[in-house]
Amino acid sequence: MSTSPVILDETLAVVLLSGGLDSMVAGGLAREAGDRLVALTIDYGQRHRIEIEAARRVAAALDVERHIELPIDLSAFGGSSLTQLDLAVRKDGVEEGIPNTYVPGRNIVFLALTLSLAEASGARRIYIGVNSLDYSGYPDCRPDFIAAFQHMAALGTKSGVEGRGVRICAPLQYMTKADIAKEAARLGLDAGMSWSCYDPTPEGLHCGHCDSCRLRSKGFEEAGLADPTRYAARS
Repeated sequence: MSTSPVILDETLAVVLLSGGLDSMVAGGLAREAGDRLVALTIDYGQRHRIEIEAARRVAAALDVERHIELPIDLSAFGGSSLTQLDLAVRKDGVEEGIPNTYVPGRNIVFLALTLSLAEASGARRIYIGVNSLDYSGYPDCRPDFIAAFQHMAALGTKSGVEGRGVRICAPLQYMTKADIAKEAARLGLDAGMSWSCYDPTPEGLHCGHCDSCRLRSKGFEEAGLADPTRYAARS
């Protein structure tokens, strides 16, 4: 059976949309640049599954043309407090080094899937909301990782071999959380519809103590903006 060739579309981009503030702003910047958007959300068996609901809200706000929710259960592997419920999320301050919320190989897996979708869709760009300033020490958020993955994508895809490869855009790479909060406001995006907390309360509130909550709260405070987040407690 023959297949139709993929038609490249210079106006189409795929945004890796977690439902968090960072991916929301990355998507907003893509839209501002004039790109039409396809959103990919990975349901990887994370304990903070409430972020999937946030991703749906954000996708609607960004007016994406297609929103794919892809289930891949990384909880079968374990190795992280985000996928292993018997391992507690640390809440005693932003950790030095790589915290136990690191999910082994997560952005490698996520970017590989996003790249596959982009190539299959004819999209020329991928947007990912990683940043390397105010973050939790994850190795797969560093500029060197993004650059290395870009090189791999050029080598390992049909579009790359043909010189029409997909470009990985990480517009938040060198922003602080304060910068990101300001960008959300500038873009007219309601930060309150995004989700950051690693360990939500049963009532659906941000816990206020995990790394992600602390960094989010600090960002709004340093930006001089009202924080729309509903926290169970404040650190």
